[in-house]
Amino acid sequence: MIQCKDCELCEMGPGGKRTFKCDPFTNVKEPECIAKWQLIRLDMLLASYQGMLKWYGKLAPLQDKIIQFMQREINELDESDQWKLDDDEQEEEQEDI
Repeated sequence: MIQCKDCELCEMGPGGKRTFKCDPFTNVKEPECIAKWQLIRLDMLLASYQGMLKWYGKLAPLQDKIIQFMQREINELDESDQWKLDDDEQEEEQEDI
């Protein structure tokens, strides 16, 4: 099996960063190259998922505050409309008598 560092489709950049010019759909040197591409893609997917989880972690306290504020506002609206319900209940009780 040829190593990526020995392949002409892989370039080593500054700092040891590798740039792959191979495309698993057109120019694959060996069958193992496809497995390597899958590993690279899985690693990229995992990195983006971890980044998304960090953002969710930062947003969670803000979401909690927003939900608490909305619940408080809804409760206040319910309390302010309670007088309407009290009158309706009294009228229903008088009609029942």
